[in-house]
Formats: sequence, C-alpha cells, structure tokens
Amino acid sequence: MLTHLDIRNYALIDHVELSLTDGLTIITGETGAGKSIMLGALSLLTGSRADSRAVAGRDSKALVEAEFSGIPHDVEGLLIDNNIDLSDDGVLLIRRELSPAGRSRAFINDTPVNLTLLSEVTSMLIDIHTQNSNISLADPSVRLSILDSFAGNAGALADYHKAFADYVEKRKAIKRLRETLEAGRQQRELLSFQVAQLDKLNPKEGELERIEREYETLSDADEIRERLSEAYSRLQGTDGGAVDAIAESARLLEASGLNLSGEEEGSALAARLETLNIELKDVAETVADYLERVHADPARLARLSARMNKLYEAERQFAIADSDSLFALHKRLREKLDGLDSGSGNLETLEREARVLGHTLKQKADILSASRTEAALRLASDIRDAARPLGLPNFVFEIRLTPGKLSPEGQESVDFLCSFNKNRELQPLESVASGGEMSRVMLALKSVAAGNAGLSTIVFDEIDTGVSGEIASHMGRMMRGLGRSMQVLAITHLPQVAAMGKTHFKVYKEDLGDRTVSRVRPLDKSAREMEIAGMLSGAEVNDAAVKNARVLINEMKE
Repeated sequence: MLTHLDIRNYALIDHVELSLTDGLTIITGETGAGKSIMLGALSLLTGSRADSRAVAGRDSKALVEAEFSGIPHDVEGLLIDNNIDLSDDGVLLIRRELSPAGRSRAFINDTPVNLTLLSEVTSMLIDIHTQNSNISLADPSVRLSILDSFAGNAGALADYHKAFADYVEKRKAIKRLRETLEAGRQQRELLSFQVAQLDKLNPKEGELERIEREYETLSDADEIRERLSEAYSRLQGTDGGAVDAIAESARLLEASGLNLSGEEEGSALAARLETLNIELKDVAETVADYLERVHADPARLARLSARMNKLYEAERQFAIADSDSLFALHKRLREKLDGLDSGSGNLETLEREARVLGHTLKQKADILSASRTEAALRLASDIRDAARPLGLPNFVFEIRLTPGKLSPEGQESVDFLCSFNKNRELQPLESVASGGEMSRVMLALKSVAAGNAGLSTIVFDEIDTGVSGEIASHMGRMMRGLGRSMQVLAITHLPQVAAMGKTHFKVYKEDLGDRTVSRVRPLDKSAREMEIAGMLSGAEVNDAAVKNARVLINEMKE
C-alpha cells in the first residue's frame, strides 16, 4: 500500500506531501488545479519518460518519492535478486529525481536502479489508470496481459518464455551453422575448382626453368649447330685442326732432342703438348656429341611453348611469382581441401535438439492456451456482471482467442468484443464504445482484474468521465467495494463518487507573489461536506447544498 507521497519542484508543485490510508481515497479540485500534475509525478515512479521542462525551479532538481508498506513476497524476491537491501520495518522507498538538464535517476531503498527494474517493481505494487488507458486496449499485448493476469498465468508464462527463448536460441545456432556451412561449401567449391585446375596442370618443382632452357636451345638450333660445327672443324676437321696440329708439334719436339743449357728438354715439352692434345680430343668429342644432339624439332618446340604458356597463365591466375610457388600452392590447396570438415553431423545434432525444444515449446503453449481459454470465459462473465449494473443492461462481452503461430507470448491473439445494444453484432471494444461506455467497462474490468493481479494500490484518473446520476453512484460503490480489499485513489469531478471516499484531498492553486503553485490539503468532515456541496451546486454553496451533500455522504455509507 502507498503510505506516503512526497513531490517537490515538479511543474506547479513546489512541495506536496500526502499521508495515505487504505480504502478509497478521493482527490478533487477545479480543472487545471494540478490533479493531473500529481498523477504525472506519480507516473514517474512507474518508469514513465521524464521531461526536464517539468522541473519548476531551474536551480534545483525535481523529486518524487513514495513509501510502500506491506510489500508482496514477489517484490521482496525481485529486490533480493537485484542486490537491493530490504528495510527492517518492511517499508519500500522509491524515488525518482530529475535534474534541470534533463538527467533522470531512480532509487529503490536508496540504491540506484535503471528504469526497467523500477518499472518492474512498481508494476507489482500500483496500477495507474489514466484517461489514455482506454486507448491501450487497442494493443493486443495489453489485452493478453489482462487475461494472463486474471488467469494467474505468471508461472506458466515464465515457463513458456524460457522454452521460447531456448528454442529461438537453438534456431539461431542452426542459422549460424548453416551460414558457416554455406560459406564452407562455397570455399570448398572454390578450392575444389582450383585444385582440379592444378591437378590438370600438374606443375613440377623446377619444371619451368628446365623448359625455358630447352626452349631457348631449340629456338636457336640451326645457329647453335653451325657454331658447334665450326668449333668441331677447327678442333678436328677433315682437313686438319688444332688436335692434329698439336699432335704434329709434339712429334717434332720429341724428335728434336732439344737440350739447351739446362732448359727444359724437347721431350718434356712434347709431353705437355700430349696432355693438351688429350684434353682437346675430349673437348672435340664433347662438341661432336652436342652437335649430334642438337637438332631443329618444331613439334617439340611447339609442345614446350604450349606448356610454358600454361604455366605462365597459372602464375597470373593464382597471383604468384614463379612456378616453384605454383608447385607449393598446389600442395597447400590440396592439404586445405582435404582438411575441410563438412560439419553436417553438427547440423543434424542441432536440428534434432531443436525438434525436441519445439515439441516442448508447443506443449507449454498448449498449457497456456488451455488456461487462457478457461479464464477468458470467466473473465468475460465477471466483466458482464460487473458492467451491467453501471447502466449497461444490454451489455454483451466476449473474449475471443484466435490461434496463430508461436510467438514470444504464446500461440493466440486476444480480442475484446462487445455490444451495448440488443441484436447488435459483436465488435472490438476499443472501436465501438463511447467515452462513457468505455469508462464503465474499464472500471468493471479493473475491478474484476485488480484482485487477481495481486496489486495493493490502484489509481483512477477520472474513470467516471461521461457518466452521471445513478450510474455515477454505482461506479462510486464499485470503487468503494474495491477499497475493501485494496487501496484505491480516485480523481473525480462527480459528487456521487466523491461521497464514497474514506479520505478526501483537495487540490487547489495558490498565488505566491509572482508565481502560482498547486497545493493539496486533506479535508475534515466539515470541509468535505463543503467540497461536495460545491460539486453539487456549482460556484455558490448555500445551506441547501451543504444539506444535500451531507445527505449524499450518509447515503453512500449505506
């Protein structure tokens, strides 16, 4: 229950403090007095977007602080999970600060928290129904949330959310693996193509260098043979050559018997020439051998040219420097291709696991659907019963579940269908209800759903808009009935509703020199009678109006 509310430096409010009790609390005041400002400040505690323009004084921050007592065990567990200390007296202190620069900070029991956690905690403590809340029924997720809250599906929904998250994560893993496998397949195809090309080429280490040498030789075969023939002729031709000349010189020296004063003898010189002759004969034979081997071979030359061109083209294609690198690349690509793993086994395992998770998810979705189907009948019946006394005798209400694909919230969508007149086709509530009809239906819905949601506090902002007379009295009694099991705060302009309150606050404006501020004060019995008298009669409050107000208050107690 909300026990204390402190608002400072927010819009027209310089400082307001309210001590609140259980039951139905009424808040009244002239239009523009600041009631909606109070509600906006309270909404900050539910995680609503903060607007720096709402900071009244530019030299200090705006502050909204609330104390709650009787904290539910679920909230305590959530606080413990987030390392937030619990107070010894069981009081929960929630605070939101807004700086003039627009910076917003939130605290729970003086521990800084983010807005997500703030909203999660306060959503379990308080529900604020504003005049815009009717529009939210157009959101399918809101309708589904109302139904799940009434059905008590928190546990089943948590199980489903976990199963859905597990299934989605598994499907993501499968998608990632498939993308990896596809990339691997493309890589394998490229490698296979490259290896097949190199297999066909079959480059050898040092091959190009050998071919280039042979090609050069064959290209100049005629010129080379001519030179070799001339060299051989000069060494050992048919008409004599260097070999015969040296042999004859050696013979002449040997025959001379030359011996001059200790100089080398002719025989020794002849021996040297003989050694030279032997070497020249070997050279001549080698030249003759080359001459025998070098022949013009156009066919061989063409084959060598074609092979060289293929090797050159491969070097350009694979962007390598030389044929030896081509040989090394061939070996490396084949090893890489042989080492690639298809990964198909892992994919099969993941898909098998996904099928199991999908089956589990469908089972949990079916459990949730069964609970929603049963709850939809009860909730629709309870809303009809609650709304008809509010001046809607022909009200027909139905909650329709439409099966669909598995989604984060289940496998069905929810529509609230209704008719306010006899023999009329059911249509979506948000599109067929007038303002006054929507207010009554929303009150009926809130009165039915609030207890099941486990909330301790609910706030109504002029939910009685568009009604009057006896219907207003019925709506007031309904809010008072809600106040027996939970704390209800109601902003209203209707005296019939105001008369139902256990406590009553009045919001008013006060001029302070050069500025106007909003004030709030509790009303005692006499002041309350005067306030309701003014609501009954308008600007002039006379004794008859006060008497009527007193009668109305007493009647509302019955």
